[in-house]
Amino acid sequence: MQPFNVMIDWNSGTMSEGDRKTRRVSDMQGMYHNQAAARDALDNGDPKIYEYTTIQLPQESDHVLFGTTTVFPGRIGSECFMTKGHYHEQRATGEVYVCFSGHGRLIMETEDGAGKVLEMLPGSVSYVPPYWAHRVCNVGDEPLIFFAAFPGHAGHDYGSIEQSGFSVRVERYGDEVVVVDNL
Repeated sequence: MQPFNVMIDWNSGTMSEGDRKTRRVSDMQGMYHNQAAARDALDNGDPKIYEYTTIQLPQESDHVLFGTTTVFPGRIGSECFMTKGHYHEQRATGEVYVCFSGHGRLIMETEDGAGKVLEMLPGSVSYVPPYWAHRVCNVGDEPLIFFAAFPGHAGHDYGSIEQSGFSVRVERYGDEVVVVDNL
């Protein structure tokens, strides 16, 4: 493998190389608390929730995988647009997020119930420790764009989150952002 550069458009989060993928409401079934609002969104155009770009590198421990994510502004009911969220398959691996633009919340929790919610603002660098599930919510009116880097062998376990969800969710009422228990 040879060293290389990738260019990132700071305004859109797109990268000059890599695979860009889109997640819509239809890809997030069961993730939102208000299922009736999710069905309405699905029936009214299946809006884009987020897009992400990843560089294709070996998924091995001696490589660092990286990419960008753009979470669009919007809500399902009162709940902010968000990423699916995941643990790493290799639980003992961390991740770093660098926020380029927008305003968000990073929700994290462990399998034994510890939780933390961090604010994401332009210039913030967030550390997701090993053993913590993580999800990002856009709480603003513009796209939330961030860069992520993690060990090549980390993998993604979305299934655990699809089954149990997170213990909190982020809602917005006008300009007020609220973190509520996900009962």
